[in-house]
Amino acid sequence: MHIANSGRVIVQLLKPLPDGKILFDKTGRKIARVTELIGLVKEPYASAIPLVNNIKKVVGNKVFATDQAPAVKQRKYKRKRR
Repeated sequence: MHIANSGRVIVQLLKPLPDGKILFDKTGRKIARVTELIGLVKEPYASAIPLVNNIKKVVGNKVFATDQAPAVKQRKYKRKRR
């Protein structure tokens, strides 16, 4: 995964993905949304719009695309004050 001059993220894929698919990192955080496929069918690449502010920290890491969203930790609720 690397950043193009346009600011989009270029990701090498194992198989083609549909447009609009969300890419996650290993912790389950949303990283990018696939906008178009580039390259050959045997070795597809995807151009994706980043969904995080500091994408440079994620460059070089593996990303995953799943059919269902990963498990998210429940947030602790703050006590309501009157």
